[in-house]
Amino acid sequence: MNTEIVKIDRNNIDKEKISYCAEVIKRGGLVCFPTETVYGLGASAFNAEAVNNVYKAKGRPADNPLIVHISNYEMLELVTDCEGEQRNVLNKLADKFWPGPLTMIAHRDDAVPANVSCGLDTVGIRFPSHPIAQALIEASGVPIAAPSANLSGKPSPTRASHVIEDMMGRVDIIIDGGNCDVGVESTVFDIAGEQMSVLRPGAVTLEQILTVVESADEPDWMKSHGDSDEKPRSPGLKYRHYAPKATVKIYDGEQNLRVKHILNEIEKAKMGGLNCGVLTTDENVRYYENAATVLSLGKESDSLQQASNLFHCLRSFDEMKVDFVFAEAVPSGGAGDAVMNRLYRAAGGNIIRV
Repeated sequence: MNTEIVKIDRNNIDKEKISYCAEVIKRGGLVCFPTETVYGLGASAFNAEAVNNVYKAKGRPADNPLIVHISNYEMLELVTDCEGEQRNVLNKLADKFWPGPLTMIAHRDDAVPANVSCGLDTVGIRFPSHPIAQALIEASGVPIAAPSANLSGKPSPTRASHVIEDMMGRVDIIIDGGNCDVGVESTVFDIAGEQMSVLRPGAVTLEQILTVVESADEPDWMKSHGDSDEKPRSPGLKYRHYAPKATVKIYDGEQNLRVKHILNEIEKAKMGGLNCGVLTTDENVRYYENAATVLSLGKESDSLQQASNLFHCLRSFDEMKVDFVFAEAVPSGGAGDAVMNRLYRAAGGNIIRV
């Protein structure tokens, strides 16, 4: 497949370019586009064949559901089939957090093909805030089903260069809309289960959601790692995700002990001829800069900055041919939980507490 790159300025959107890309969606093609979280790989949510092609382009397991993106509330009515308290909760959360990085899982309308949700009777829906995403969906006239625009298992793309690396020759169009702001995928909040739950942490936190709903929880995602026969209700739950080619190991615990253990591990790895990298924060770079390739997520106190930089750092380690990445755990709270969730998945659950 020949892939065309279309550059669009988010601050001065070219309507002709957007219309051109939207026509590809309308005829069943695949378009990669920026959102405020990460780049998405989009197809018409009403076209089952196009949705199948999304799975093929990514190499995505067929039991890993997609998220449907909308650009207005009329589209919401087309993709969901919920009423009563579920509808009341959906409306309240939408009023508070949409457009924005929150996906809600609600009951799916039959107009949405079953393969969007892997046969489940629910669907994840989101109203992105990125102006290019909104313009593309609106011009297409249909909701767009879109996972992240990367090869399955790799770090999610937050820059057009990441998408080009993974998706050239696999999709019709890649929209180059600059860097994404948030940098990690949306929070996924299930409002259709017996207990409302955050299934995947993101920039919208459980604490923020609890200002709108009376009761909700966040299951321990460290205990849900690994493959099972059960279909996941949300992306990012079942498989090893977000992983660079390098092996990733996370160290958590008291700072001095973390530094000691990581430096010891680097020394042993170097003896084996391995190229080592350390992922840390600005404050801790000095501990490792003479021992390994060091990348910083940003300030220890700025979880949004860490989230914005995470996937770019993981991809950069691959570009530098790093064999082993030793990552320091970041503080919890805010987007820090989302950063740790993605790191944990990238490491395949390999976390060392010292």
